[in-house]
Amino acid sequence: QVQLVESGGGLVQAGGSLRLSCAASGSIFSTNVMGWYRQAPGKERELVAVFTSGFTTNYADFVKGRFTISRANAKNTVYLQMNSLKPEDTAVYYCHAEIRPYTSGGYYSYWGQGTQVTVSS
Repeated sequence: QVQLVESGGGLVQAGGSLRLSCAASGSIFSTNVMGWYRQAPGKERELVAVFTSGFTTNYADFVKGRFTISRANAKNTVYLQMNSLKPEDTAVYYCHAEIRPYTSGGYYSYWGQGTQVTVSS
């Protein structure tokens, strides 16, 4: 069984920084796409940053220059360093990955439980 576990959310003042971590565990053969999404109250879930299958990175325009995604492949872990945080960054942040379990020949989509990030003005 595969699961994603996030950590690192919390409350921070505007201009501050937080680092989110997401570790994939379980019967994992390989991990493809890994990234972060967020969902603010009353809004749809949106992409924040992602490592593509080609190990390139894509960022949403609203975080370019402020957030950095990184990955520790050996640990099936992805990080999101968030700097210069703004109140509008307040949301639940979700980790997402496409993982191929040992028990399957294909990749499946997995989501973490979400971690709250609150930025006060």
